[in-house]
Amino acid sequence: MTQTPKQNFEEEEKRDSVENMKGLTTPLQSKYWHPTAQNNLKNPESFNLYSHPVKFNGKNNIPISRKVKPISCFASENTNQPILKESKPPLVVVGSANADIYVEIDRLPKEGETISAKTGQTLAGGKGANQAVCGGKLDYPTFFVGQVGEDAHGKLITEALESGGVCVDHLTTVSNAPTGNAVVMLQSDGENSIIIVGGANMSCWPEELSYEDLEIVRSAGIVLLQREIPDFVNIQVAKAARNAGVPVILDAGGADSPIPLELLCCVEIFSPNETELARITKMPTGNFEQISNAVEQCYDLGVNQVLVKLGANGSALFTKGEEPLRQPIIKAAKVIDTTGAGDTFTAAFAVALVEGKSKEECLRFAAAAASLCVQVKGAIPSMPEKRAVFNLLQSA
Repeated sequence: MTQTPKQNFEEEEKRDSVENMKGLTTPLQSKYWHPTAQNNLKNPESFNLYSHPVKFNGKNNIPISRKVKPISCFASENTNQPILKESKPPLVVVGSANADIYVEIDRLPKEGETISAKTGQTLAGGKGANQAVCGGKLDYPTFFVGQVGEDAHGKLITEALESGGVCVDHLTTVSNAPTGNAVVMLQSDGENSIIIVGGANMSCWPEELSYEDLEIVRSAGIVLLQREIPDFVNIQVAKAARNAGVPVILDAGGADSPIPLELLCCVEIFSPNETELARITKMPTGNFEQISNAVEQCYDLGVNQVLVKLGANGSALFTKGEEPLRQPIIKAAKVIDTTGAGDTFTAAFAVALVEGKSKEECLRFAAAAASLCVQVKGAIPSMPEKRAVFNLLQSA
């Protein structure tokens, strides 16, 4: 009997689980990894390297073989079965970390108007941290490279990353800048408007990233970047990844300045939403035909794959020379907060891709993860568990 894509997806996941059982250890005291001297991965002399072939489509459409550090610091969310993921090259996220200051309002204020918020709350967020926690909660070994200030917000973010299963060996605390902030104006229909204060995300970066930070990039299975950190940092990371044969996904969210061609030429997949696509190409994106025309301009900039997030209209993956793949949304029971939905989608797509799923399966997996995200308030608190995503895929 012919199997459906969903059945294939589930059988592959079962096979992955059987492989992972080879790494069973004694039960952990906590379901989350905590840093110790023995699992600090910054020492390059301690690497136990091995090759792991991964295939990706796009401008580097060749099998990739690379040496990867074994991952010994990530355990399963199931505390009864801690599983070491030693056979998986990690997801590495280089990007921003913010303290998101939420204010719930009925509507946006008009010019010159003052209105009252229903509630106010500070939660961990930032596009980079969001994507990293999404990877960790999807039970995939994930590293975060970023900066926070020497303040309470920095501690809030560090704890949120660790609690999300993210390795924070490459998270730097700087003394000369505060942790980044974002003011999230959340309206009653779940839509939001956001203002970002860069803080440590945009300052105090070294002119050249450390050997240890670039080495974890070179050892990755896939790298995620966004535009809430300086372009020169993203360029260094993207070049290191490209030279090591590691695919890079660049999320267009963040700065609205022109994207350097030096960065775009190192990117495997470029991922804007329709608004960002319109701003970057200076073309309308009101319908699918217009979106397709705008994507053609991205091809001219040197990007061969464009993953467009279309909000309520789902998503589409464009590959140069191929027909676009469209994925409708998986309807949420109730939309509470759309903050972080795009980050969830991008990170979930990356996890499915590095696990060897087809493009169609990656799109569907990402759509399910984003559907779960919008049903919970906050960015990092809304990142879904892997089992919840599979359960939704089975029922959808």
